[in-house]
Amino acid sequence: MATERIIAPTASPAEEHKNWALRPQSIEEYIGQPELIERLLIAIEAVKSRQSQKDDTETHEHLEHILLHGPPGLGKTTLAHVIGAELGTKVHVTSGPALARGTDLVAVLTRLQPGDVLFIDEIHRLPIAVEEFVYPAMEDFKIDVPVDTGLNARTVQIMCAPFTLIGATTRAGLLSSPMRSRFGITHHLRFYEHHDLVHILTRSASLLSMNRCDPDSLGRIASRSRGTPRIANRLLRRVRDFAVVRADGEISSTVVDDALALEGVDALGLDELDRTYLKAIRNVYDGGPVGLEAVAATLNEDAGTLEDVVEPYLLQLGFLARTRRGRMVTQRACEHLGLAPLAASAEDKPMTESATGLF
Repeated sequence: MATERIIAPTASPAEEHKNWALRPQSIEEYIGQPELIERLLIAIEAVKSRQSQKDDTETHEHLEHILLHGPPGLGKTTLAHVIGAELGTKVHVTSGPALARGTDLVAVLTRLQPGDVLFIDEIHRLPIAVEEFVYPAMEDFKIDVPVDTGLNARTVQIMCAPFTLIGATTRAGLLSSPMRSRFGITHHLRFYEHHDLVHILTRSASLLSMNRCDPDSLGRIASRSRGTPRIANRLLRRVRDFAVVRADGEISSTVVDDALALEGVDALGLDELDRTYLKAIRNVYDGGPVGLEAVAATLNEDAGTLEDVVEPYLLQLGFLARTRRGRMVTQRACEHLGLAPLAASAEDKPMTESATGLF
């Protein structure tokens, strides 16, 4: 079974250029995450104020280092570029896996100008050897580069311009404690509320010149977007294409329902893989508990894909329970999918862990 899904929160390389056209260019245009936006506004204004009060223009104020963590598709990369735009500086983008050696990081840091933003995506995947170069760069804006090895080993110190490091990760628990402690601002991005997604879709529809689109249809797309702006914009483009071919470009609630039914996305945003996963636990394993590896073998899917991509949203909906004994479907999931109700013994979950602590 293919794991490429329309409601997957990760972006494919082919659609990245489409996402750029819809991303906000300033912090005023950014929708959602109000607590984080307020904190950033204060920090940015403080930096600008201190910079304007300095007589020495060569001494550049920099924003504190920022760590953004949360599920994919919630706007971590967008925020990095918005922050760079607000500071009036350039944003340099790289990723943890791309920095395989310390010299890779040195090459990036030496290109930075005063006040620039360095954005490292998936920062938890930085090799330990590279992290050792990051620490002095974050604190003292210097890089200690070893020259030679053995008895002739020596260290050359290279200064770099004051910069702001913005790290993004979907797995904050894998980030080392020394690295995490060096960030001045740390924030967890939450899934978006329905009204925020409608606001985002309204803006995106305007940018895509979708003038024949009623508000109720956007609300239907938002309810299927799994709280993720990237998915909302992806569904909006699919609905737009369907409307052009089948409805003369007019987007109504019926058109949205027909378009997303064709994509296999139901009213709650579940796709075929979600439904197959729940049905396998209910029908093959009598509702559970069952181990993740067993379900993965039944579906011929990768266990990591199921755990990282499928389960989080099902846990959020209350359709799945993760227990010490394994996975279990809930009565709510059976009702939504029209499956036979669970036996009384299957509803007893004394070992169930809190779903909130699993994100």
